[in-house]
Amino acid sequence: MTTLPSSLHPPNSSSVELQIEGMTCASCVTRVEKALRKVPGVLNVAVNLATERANVHTAQHVASDSLEAAVSKAGYTAKEVLAGKTVADPGLPAWWPVALSTALTLPLLAPMLLQLVGIAWMLDGWLQLALATPVQFGLGWRFYRAGWKAVLAKSGNMDLLVALGTSAAYGLSVYLLMKHAAHGMPHLYFEASAAVITLVLLGKWLEQRAKRQTTDAIRALHALRPTTARVRRETGEVELPIEQVAIGDLVVVRPGDRVAVDGEIVEGRSHVDESLVTGESLPIAKAVGEKVTGGSVNAEGALVVRTTAIGAETTLARIVRMVESAQAAKAPIQRIVDRVSAVFVPVVLGIAALTFAGWLATTGQWEPAIVNAVAVLVIACPCALGLATPTAIMAGTGVAARRGILIKDAEALETAHAVTVVAFDKTGTLTSGKPSVAAVEAVEGTSRDEIVQLAAALQASSSHPLAIAVTQAARERGLGVTPARDAKALPGRGMEGIVDGRSLALGSTRLLRELGLEPGPLQADAERLERDGKTISWLVSIDAKRLLGLLAFGDTVKPSAAAAVAGLHALGIRTLLLTGDNRGAAEAAARQLGIDDVRAEVLPGDKAAVVHELRSAGEVVGFVGDGLNDGPALAAASVGFAMAGGADVATETAGVALMRGDPRLVADALDVSRRTVSKIRQGLFWAFGYNVLGIPLAAFGLLDPVIAGAAMAFSSVSVVLNALTLRRWHGAAAGAIDKSVGAQRPAAA
Repeated sequence: MTTLPSSLHPPNSSSVELQIEGMTCASCVTRVEKALRKVPGVLNVAVNLATERANVHTAQHVASDSLEAAVSKAGYTAKEVLAGKTVADPGLPAWWPVALSTALTLPLLAPMLLQLVGIAWMLDGWLQLALATPVQFGLGWRFYRAGWKAVLAKSGNMDLLVALGTSAAYGLSVYLLMKHAAHGMPHLYFEASAAVITLVLLGKWLEQRAKRQTTDAIRALHALRPTTARVRRETGEVELPIEQVAIGDLVVVRPGDRVAVDGEIVEGRSHVDESLVTGESLPIAKAVGEKVTGGSVNAEGALVVRTTAIGAETTLARIVRMVESAQAAKAPIQRIVDRVSAVFVPVVLGIAALTFAGWLATTGQWEPAIVNAVAVLVIACPCALGLATPTAIMAGTGVAARRGILIKDAEALETAHAVTVVAFDKTGTLTSGKPSVAAVEAVEGTSRDEIVQLAAALQASSSHPLAIAVTQAARERGLGVTPARDAKALPGRGMEGIVDGRSLALGSTRLLRELGLEPGPLQADAERLERDGKTISWLVSIDAKRLLGLLAFGDTVKPSAAAAVAGLHALGIRTLLLTGDNRGAAEAAARQLGIDDVRAEVLPGDKAAVVHELRSAGEVVGFVGDGLNDGPALAAASVGFAMAGGADVATETAGVALMRGDPRLVADALDVSRRTVSKIRQGLFWAFGYNVLGIPLAAFGLLDPVIAGAAMAFSSVSVVLNALTLRRWHGAAAGAIDKSVGAQRPAAA
């Protein structure tokens, strides 16, 4: 998965995902990771306490049995997670241990509660023993089992602290009962041991419920996956399981149905709701030749879709993988927590021992010494430390995914919050990417139609937006076009090829100068068009070393581009336009949008150099692009943002994928990153704060073990609930409101 960038793993490496049972705190995470790293062939491991899963990257193939055995030896249970398999229903509800433990513990706490209202009553000591024993050794057996395995592994965890603390309180009570029962009722601590176990069980149950809410986005995406498709056959339409649909099959999508596959419309016209896939709030008009995404919902018209992707290659499957990978990955800040957790339990055991020895030496009595040592063991739980980072990441990446922002790994999420400058590509990112020929100028002896015809011949094999505009102009003028021979692209400069026996080139001002030519009589026209924001391409005869003419292209700025730049400025982030376009067109666009700085006529490789230059100057750089030539700059940036509809290489290289072509999503992505990192820091602050404040109070006898147990349970729950507040985030470009999956089906017209 995404413990390291894929480019850093050997080509034959593979990933295994394990479901881990028995982890309770950050110390458990550290121990599982150490155990898995010792397995021969394991390259990297990331264990997530919130999802209770381990992502193991291995060299070539490592048997899952070996990984499961290593986890088992460390004291936990592991099982490989297979694609498409669901976790079996455990049968009994998850709350039953909490309910039973509470029922047995309340009578023990009753005297304490009644004393608050002035009623003096004491439960018989032997009855207290009868109630506390099943809680201690029945419902609390899980702590003994996990704690003992931690001891065997020469480590410690939350379970060991709970087992030691409650055993000490229970043992002291049994000792006092046996010694003093014949001489009156002594003060016993059965209620402390039972209440601590009950509170820990309650805290873990509440924690699990809260953690489940952090994965709502993943479950919503899974729910979008259709299970069947209506496929057109020679004999008619048949309903097939989605696994039996093949590429090229014609799938019929009726009004109100969910689109079953990724494909291209071959019949029909309709509106399609893609909100849970792209975050776009309004249905999108679709017609023949346009693409649809599996999981979206067809509105009023029947469609026939030719399947272009199935299974793991569909857009929805890739989105699910990206979000799961980001949620499973470990943020850099978590490594600090892991180092603290590795020594946390031994330090707590040492403090508890010192507390016991200090109270015994000071008072000469066993009871206060044991009770205060128990309070230290119970309050010092590293659960909250282990949950602060992964729960915030799960909530942040989940809410971002619902709004069309796919954060592909935890490192990108953490880095994005510190971005100081955002560099934009121009064409297709801030503009519509669908330019048209706005003007044609020819030198004496050459006609405008000839310029368009020759340019279209050179561009006939290209899919570049400018090439499409030229061929469209040739069609509109009714010009016949014969594709050039030996046509080839000149990266960042243009195209060259042979047309009617002549070697021609079409490209930028940079190309014109490289060929040793000057604009000559077209200089004034070119300057005027550039001032108007047009992009200029020059047509040159290489053989004759002669300029033939120019074409000027106009591209409309996206309606949301100015708001995107303003949103970044509101976050205190500088903006830069980094484009291969001519300076006139670039500066005109920058003025229109309010962009701070411009670097124009930049080759693809030089874009990456500019990004490196900014980073060397201490800037944290975000780069936004959509094209094949943006790949190097996206990789060089601190965080790359790939715009929807662009080249696959851009999406694969970037750390953040924007599922629709709205540049406002960049500011939204940075905003959700800042809020997520803020929640991580808040969670870690409270997690450390509980211990920094609670341990001294317990050591000095100011904290009852029952109160300590409640505080420990509350610390974990509060950290998770704080992370869940991220689910209320709505970005400026979100537009989409949270809707349940079931509410996504529009009524058929």
